[in-house]
Amino acid sequence: MIKSSKDTRYAIDSVVTHDGTKHPCWALSDLMSFKQNLGEEAYEKIDVIGIDEAQFFDDLYDFCCKAADHDGKTVIVAGLDGDYLRRNFGPVLDIIPLADTITKLTARCELCGKRAHFTFRKTSETKTELIGGADMYMPVCRQHYVNGHVVKKTAA
Repeated sequence: MIKSSKDTRYAIDSVVTHDGTKHPCWALSDLMSFKQNLGEEAYEKIDVIGIDEAQFFDDLYDFCCKAADHDGKTVIVAGLDGDYLRRNFGPVLDIIPLADTITKLTARCELCGKRAHFTFRKTSETKTELIGGADMYMPVCRQHYVNGHVVKKTAA
């Protein structure tokens, strides 16, 4: 598992699967250094590479092309496709043409329980990259996103 070094909320050095198998996890600033960090021999033995917080990796497209197309790896990517203003966020949308399958996950609106496709930012900070959790963001449905003034009153 690879996660962005920009997101420092979690000090994770491994991921444990449902059967108890422990796999290493690295925080990297770029994906192309993954093979070097893992080692050539170990890289050849792995079949699946998981990438989290993919929106922060500028080399996501190049890495996925190399790992999947040239090295025969299955690459599983998780990341945001849009920012809190519903604009493209990072390179995640760039890899859609490379994908065999795509599953867009949703949360539940914190206000009504419907499927939440959008993120409402609880702070007035306007920086695109603002690392935070439930203290700064809440998942909301379209109705509550569009009617943000209702959300602001509830979030305050």
